[in-house]
Amino acid sequence: MHMSVKSVFPAVFAAAVLLVSCSTTRLLEDGQYRLAKNNVKVVNDNHFNANEISPYIKQRPGNSVIFGWNPFMNVYNWSGRDTSRFMNKTLRKIGEAPVVYEPDLVEESADNIKNHLEYLGYYNSSVDSRVSVKKRRITVDYFVTLGKRFRIRKLDYSVPSGGTFAEDFYRDTSNVTVKVGDYLSEAALEAESARSAEHMRNQGYYGFSKSYYFFEADTLIHPGSADLEMSVREYTRNESPSNARPLSRYNIGNVSISYPRTLKFNEKVLRHMNTLVPGEPYSEDIIQRTYDRFSSLKTFSGVNMEMTRRDSNLVDCSINLSQASLMGFKTGLEASSNSSGLIGVSPQLSFYNRNIFHGGEWLSLNFMGNFQFKTSENIRSNEFGVSSTLSIPRLLLLPDRWFSHSRNIPRTEIKFSYNYQDRPEYFRNILSASFGYSGVFRRLLSYQIYPLQLSGVHLYNLDPDFYERLANNPFMRNAYQNHFDWGSGFMLLYSTNTDLTPKSSYHYARLQFDVAGNVLSAFNGIIKRNSDGTHSIWGTPYSQYVRVELQIGKTWTFGANDAFGLATRILGGIGHAYGNSTALPFEKQFYSGGASSLRGWPARGVGPGLSELDNTFIIPSQTGNIKLETNVEFRFPLFWKLAAAIFADAGNVWLTQINFDNADDEDNAYGKISPDAILTMHNFGKSIAADWGMGVRLNLGFILLRLDYGLQFHDPAIQGNKWIGPDRWFKRGNNALQFGVGYPF
Repeated sequence: MHMSVKSVFPAVFAAAVLLVSCSTTRLLEDGQYRLAKNNVKVVNDNHFNANEISPYIKQRPGNSVIFGWNPFMNVYNWSGRDTSRFMNKTLRKIGEAPVVYEPDLVEESADNIKNHLEYLGYYNSSVDSRVSVKKRRITVDYFVTLGKRFRIRKLDYSVPSGGTFAEDFYRDTSNVTVKVGDYLSEAALEAESARSAEHMRNQGYYGFSKSYYFFEADTLIHPGSADLEMSVREYTRNESPSNARPLSRYNIGNVSISYPRTLKFNEKVLRHMNTLVPGEPYSEDIIQRTYDRFSSLKTFSGVNMEMTRRDSNLVDCSINLSQASLMGFKTGLEASSNSSGLIGVSPQLSFYNRNIFHGGEWLSLNFMGNFQFKTSENIRSNEFGVSSTLSIPRLLLLPDRWFSHSRNIPRTEIKFSYNYQDRPEYFRNILSASFGYSGVFRRLLSYQIYPLQLSGVHLYNLDPDFYERLANNPFMRNAYQNHFDWGSGFMLLYSTNTDLTPKSSYHYARLQFDVAGNVLSAFNGIIKRNSDGTHSIWGTPYSQYVRVELQIGKTWTFGANDAFGLATRILGGIGHAYGNSTALPFEKQFYSGGASSLRGWPARGVGPGLSELDNTFIIPSQTGNIKLETNVEFRFPLFWKLAAAIFADAGNVWLTQINFDNADDEDNAYGKISPDAILTMHNFGKSIAADWGMGVRLNLGFILLRLDYGLQFHDPAIQGNKWIGPDRWFKRGNNALQFGVGYPF
């Protein structure tokens, strides 16, 4: 059944009018009001951030989705009062109940705000409230007058004499965060006592905490300022002087490691993970370092480090390890369908073993497929791949002492993969291997460094027509030929949240760099040339190129339980072939479109530049050696485990002029590729592909399933007016349905 946009629009408009017009207070009882809004105004300081106060208001209005409006509250009020009826129960589950105003919480909120302001150093603040009523909707205004602040005029220290504590404490006073001239506040004093206590524990003072710190401030001697004394006592704030005990340093005593005897594990590896040495000074940093090293093995689900004070200067440590699930499977799936009838399905299956050789070694086997076909035509493309990775918790070929005391154990990575592609134009085999290292630096920065990356590509059964088109197009011919790579590369990833489905705000940056052919080029003098002039080994040319890709993203979460989110991403990449190559190998070229890219197009269905779809390929394979893309997505909850998103994507791939300058015959270099495929300042704006769309997500906790429907609104391949209006969104070739696992970015 086909429905035109003209017939759909009135129905959508009518539904929108009904949604907005429905009351959000219809189901309130007599005498009840809905809390619609809280306002906070600081009356005597325009620079104070009122957002610091809002969390201390005890009753908050419902979430807002779009410019203060929450449509789910309207949906809730569609239901009737009879909650036994199925439809009413369903509407209430989908919707969001209005927040019923409670007058008592206003005064409690005012007291809460005053207490918080005093904690921040604003003494004797006042909070006045005003309640406004409009059509059973309440707005509460809080008018805050900040109290007096006192600058610290003088800071004295008092610590127990004798022993080593005083000497160690005074050595750290240059790092004290509370200084003369600062404003006095309990928040600053608590932060400093926590910092100083952690420092002293790292100096050997086992069990020392911020509760041993006492502060006394005199604000009467010098009005408007405070004389502060920071003292450390031999008893805590919850104890009396009779409980005093000397503050002394401790050393590590006995260290024991236990784990389930059903687990086969090399104890030499466990000893290597442990950095606690009997007789050495106690340090909380060393305890944490040892904990992180055992945890990084991922062979153990729990690492429990039990510290026991044995006598006046020894602490015994018992490390108890719990076995994790060592073997398992992971699955993934991406699928897409566009209005031209092209369907793509990409399943993935992985098997892993986290203790394959009983020393914390990881083995993973990955199987993938990529199947594209048209239901109306006998056109298909099949791709199969298998890869294996062996990860060893030590550095092969490098001195182990370089990382013997790091928190995270660097690992050696050995990878092999095989990929088979059956396209209408050709068959292709790709065999790859790599050797390198991976690890984490300071928790947030992970790295992969591969000094050796090898791959070989073999094409056969080329379609005669496709081969003839390649012969007339030097750029395409050099991208699609037998070749092998010998190079190096690295990947750096900085992320403030490494969860698969992050639940809080975070940002990340990912940099990938590859270079190939430079080592072999040093031997060009003894390497034979093919008839086309390229240096070849056993008749196969080697590739020489450099490629870099950068991706930056940030996600903001907000609302109750951080249920709403705004995710953004920008990525760019460029590759340059030189020396023995005139084009990047096809597997190193960039493409756009698909479930995690421009979602209004199928994978490899965009560009390059202003080019029309290349008929050289029966199934789209549009690529380039430069890429720019940006994405934005607004995420919001629906009901149960369902959420939704509104998104927009923009970008493209291009070719650079140097590709054609290096071609064998510049007059023929363009072939079937339009000169508009080249990136220039003149055509950059016109060549940006853009789409928008909506999607739903099913978050099951351990996995997130995603369905996105993308609609093109600017297609650079169109000759003439490239803007696509609502009347053409649902026509053939202008939209795509994408399925994926996990967030797209």
